[in-house]
Amino acid sequence: MSFDANAIRAEFPILARQVNDRPLIYLDSAASAQKPRAVIGAMTAAMEGSYANVHRGLHTLANETTDAYEAAREAARRLVGAGSASEIVFTKGATEAINLVAASLGRGWGEGDEIVVTEMEHHANIVPWHFLRERQGVTLRFAPILDDGRLDLEGLYALIGPRTRMVAVSHMSNVLGTINPVREIIAAAHAGGALALVDGCQAIVHGLVDVTELDADFYVFSGHKLYGPTGIGVLYGKADVLASMPPYQGGGEMIDTVTKETVSYGVPPHRFEAGTPPILEAIGLGAAITWLEGLDRAAVAAHERALYDRVKARINGANWLTELGQAPGKGAIYAFNMAGAHAHDVAQVLDRYGVAVRAGTHCAEPLMRRYGVTASARASFALYNTLEEADSFVDALEKTRTFFA
Repeated sequence: MSFDANAIRAEFPILARQVNDRPLIYLDSAASAQKPRAVIGAMTAAMEGSYANVHRGLHTLANETTDAYEAAREAARRLVGAGSASEIVFTKGATEAINLVAASLGRGWGEGDEIVVTEMEHHANIVPWHFLRERQGVTLRFAPILDDGRLDLEGLYALIGPRTRMVAVSHMSNVLGTINPVREIIAAAHAGGALALVDGCQAIVHGLVDVTELDADFYVFSGHKLYGPTGIGVLYGKADVLASMPPYQGGGEMIDTVTKETVSYGVPPHRFEAGTPPILEAIGLGAAITWLEGLDRAAVAAHERALYDRVKARINGANWLTELGQAPGKGAIYAFNMAGAHAHDVAQVLDRYGVAVRAGTHCAEPLMRRYGVTASARASFALYNTLEEADSFVDALEKTRTFFA
């Protein structure tokens, strides 16, 4: 089935604007995607016509908002293929979701216990585990990656031992675009007696995910990369694992009973949603998921791959650009460095031509060190980008090169 990117673009108001007197070419979706009218409208309607706090009120507005909030939870359940909506915990982002798991499960871990991550992880899947290393003496071990950006699977499996408590790995690298064989990695973790957490922030945008088929203990993602709002994320956790975990934060909603002497806690997911949750943001995420469900995801993936392939074909043999990560079957991300220019300067010059790319470490400093660079620029492609924009990006790269010649 063909995919009409121009028709999709019309649903994103911001893409009609100009930057520096040129049409905006937004290639920074891996950092945060733009929002369709379906999301903007759903959040506006909730604020204008049916807003109240959730779960606690008995009046009409409270009931309507609670229904919308829980409908968003059900949408997230459908998206990841979870068996029950009670396995879906709303957080303020994937970062908080990983911190929740680390803080809750990690309370019982100490010296001799080990956590395995990879060199390609985002800081959100590194720093929370470092907290346990600093505060409780847990050992943090990094699986290596190969020069082309593939994960060294033999190296990873060799790190999983009898004291491994968690294997935490990205489904798709936010820098390299590498798509990891997470089902096999999860199986290896389980064979070693460890739990497995998958950072799905990038992968869930570009492909279908089924946590039941993967057998993941935890799967996390953020709303703002999935065409939804900021301030909302999802933690999927197996029901029995969540039930075994103590609360992450205390406050309203997450309790069963409170007395002066004791406190008892609610069941998941509410046990992990202390206080007033991100209500409007959850409703916006639900709208984004419903909007995505109306698209042919396979056609979207093929379109995004075509964008990356067009760029690769246009710059084939260019010795003034170095790409980070060329793993087979990688996602539609092109991270690069330009000879004789810093990535920050490259991004600023590209902006003169209306092209928005990311520049820096992309919250992946261990990965940058692995490649011996201090930063890189990154173009990330989304369903609303066109082949014409891919060509314009390459044209802008060539003009940028002459700027530094």
